[in-house]
Amino acid sequence: MEHGLARRTLLVGAAAAGAGMVWGVAGKAAADGRGGPVAQGAVDAEVARLERGLIALRRDIHRHPETPGQERRTAALVARELRAAGLSVTTGVGGHGVVGVLRGSLPGRTVAYRADMDAVPPKDIVGGGAAPAHVCGHDLHTTVALGVARVLARLRRQLSGTVVFLFQPAEEALAGARALIDAGVLERTGVEEIHALHCGPFPVGQFAVTPGYGLPGQDRAEVTLSGPDAPDAARRLAAEIGALATVTPPQTPADLERMVADVQTPDGPLARFVAVRARAQEATVSVSYRCWPQERYVEVREDIRRLATSYAGAGVSFPAEPFPAMVCPERDARTLARHLRRTLGRNAVTELHAAFPFNGEDFALYLGRVPGTYTFLGVRAPGATVTSSYPHYPDFAPDERAIGMGVRAMGGWIAARTHASGAPMASRERPAF
Repeated sequence: MEHGLARRTLLVGAAAAGAGMVWGVAGKAAADGRGGPVAQGAVDAEVARLERGLIALRRDIHRHPETPGQERRTAALVARELRAAGLSVTTGVGGHGVVGVLRGSLPGRTVAYRADMDAVPPKDIVGGGAAPAHVCGHDLHTTVALGVARVLARLRRQLSGTVVFLFQPAEEALAGARALIDAGVLERTGVEEIHALHCGPFPVGQFAVTPGYGLPGQDRAEVTLSGPDAPDAARRLAAEIGALATVTPPQTPADLERMVADVQTPDGPLARFVAVRARAQEATVSVSYRCWPQERYVEVREDIRRLATSYAGAGVSFPAEPFPAMVCPERDARTLARHLRRTLGRNAVTELHAAFPFNGEDFALYLGRVPGTYTFLGVRAPGATVTSSYPHYPDFAPDERAIGMGVRAMGGWIAARTHASGAPMASRERPAF
């Protein structure tokens, strides 16, 4: 996707724009120290009351998968649930996006929580699929976010500040975040920071924080060759470009298990990588690749250009900029880890020391504008195969107990952030390309 990179800007204290819109937040006040944050025990008690209904809700969403940009039914369900909980709701934002605003009874900060709603298209399911399917966990993400909204709405009298819930379309197409941002959702609501969860191949209920890491971006190249031997040259060039890869896609469950272990290994084999796919078709080579750290895009572009121009008459084109990597500020992720260990127990948290090489996320675009966190929620049932908890595999089947655990964690965390006073979350500039 040809989305531009934006330098990170801190919006703390920015005035909300667009008066008159339902989702505009006017008169935002700083936390003044009165009262305390919502107690975790109160969150847990509400989750216990709601958990069975949330599981049923997830199953409903799961049975009706909708591809990127087609999330009409899911968006309508989300809007209905948010209105029933008493939130102010705007629909049709950036396509089928839904924005729900929950204002607490006490002064505080404005914090966003994002959930993606779309299902995986058949072509993006590992091995191919016959129909769209919720094999990336977005049905679970949507349910967790609705659970957080319900819980915090029930605790509104104790809640500081404002929570802005962003139910995003078209994440699988890397288009939904851009659409919501272009609609002005961050500025109009005065969002100061943003948070999200994603299903991951970790034990059910374990949270994997990502200090200084996250997920890689993606870059593309198109090489056109000429001459009578162009098809043969394209095949040779595709092999040469493919050889730039330092990692290859997992082929077996054992490969997946090794990758999950490697991302949790400090200074391990995935601390730096290049993952490349190069395909020759007639006289053209199409290249897509991911790398870490994202500064390596400059280096890899030069390598591709060097290899291509060794063939007479070759033409090489790249998008203006790569799609950005999602990099979670280290301080913010560690703050979240401390919160989760304190409220859920020390064993509830693991830490990633690398990025998964073959996955990306358009949540990167939000983090390019406001600080925040992105955390993996373990959904692997005891004794289950790794593919049952790794997104995009056809047998993806998350343990539904993760729903209540996710609501507990994010409900407490978001309430703490709206109440937080003192230093805001980190802000870090992205490199220019």
